[in-house]
Amino acid sequence: MNGEKMVKKNQGKQTKVKGLLFGLIALLVFTATAGQIDLSKFDPNNLETIVDIFNEPKKTYPSLEALPEFDGNHYVVEINQNKPNFTEAELSIQKGYWQHFSNLDALNRVGQADAMLQRDFMPTEKRGDISSVRPTGWKQKKMQNGDMLYNRSHLIAHQFTGENANLKNLMTGTQYMNQVTMKEYEQVVAKYLKSTTNHIRYRVTPYFKNTELVARGVQIEAQSIEDNEVSFNVFLYNVQPGYTIDYQTGESKGISK
Repeated sequence: MNGEKMVKKNQGKQTKVKGLLFGLIALLVFTATAGQIDLSKFDPNNLETIVDIFNEPKKTYPSLEALPEFDGNHYVVEINQNKPNFTEAELSIQKGYWQHFSNLDALNRVGQADAMLQRDFMPTEKRGDISSVRPTGWKQKKMQNGDMLYNRSHLIAHQFTGENANLKNLMTGTQYMNQVTMKEYEQVVAKYLKSTTNHIRYRVTPYFKNTELVARGVQIEAQSIEDNEVSFNVFLYNVQPGYTIDYQTGESKGISK
């Protein structure tokens, strides 16, 4: 009887371990879609490889101008060794929290958006309707899975300052950039703001090439002021897996498998 109990107990432990392992593998596969890890190095029989995978350095470039075309794998890259480019004056909190948006350019494209974020700046109401805004390059398309290709992407997220249908704050962004890579970094910032009364200097720079109407991506810089808990400088490519985009017009087409 005792032997049977021991066998069942061990089977239960094995089931828990397998469940944990399955969850970790699922997480790794999801993260791989952002091009940040090499699953060929993952050994499912050796959980220590997970630490090595997540510590892999991202590709880094000195500036926006030095960025290469999207290589089909790395959806997120670092700028300036992941160090924000804020000056000492730009990190001052003497004016408290604030935000500023660039005027639309001659082609009606959005420009750089700046903010000093803090918990008291965050809205208490749900986001309003933004469907009336048609940013440049808005050539919407339904994808094969039924989802829409484009989102009206906030430069400074609504959850930070309560912005809604602000023409200066909304750009044409792919669903993948807006809901996966951009959301990942915004959640890091939001979690920090909600858990402290500290400030975060925040800047989002859309990157348009020449006269293109759809941005190739966005650079996001963030730096917590009272400590160094949040600090990054990344570029998110404005792409959608399985689709090619004509950045000059916003037209798109699926990639044949």
